[in-house]
Amino acid sequence: MVLSVFRSRLRPENEAEFQELAARMMKLAESMPGFISYKLYVSSDGERCSLVEFETAERLRAWRELPAHREAQRIGRERYYAEYSLQVFEQPLRESRFKR
Repeated sequence: MVLSVFRSRLRPENEAEFQELAARMMKLAESMPGFISYKLYVSSDGERCSLVEFETAERLRAWRELPAHREAQRIGRERYYAEYSLQVFEQPLRESRFKR
């Protein structure tokens, strides 16, 4: 499993337009081989944290290099993001679970 952690803050003037592009990109990501899951968390201060899981680094790379995703990244930098950071993790140091 490979986990991508994308933290961002949006420019408020284009947020509605961004939501449309983000929805299209998530549908596309979900159709990619090796896609596992996507979760979005938004903090009260406006920071967004997206967690995207793929089966392997190669599958994540295929998503990253997809032309439609590359174009969305370019548009995001130009129009939507005030700032962002990306971290990719391949192996958990520890894992535990609890479910009642």
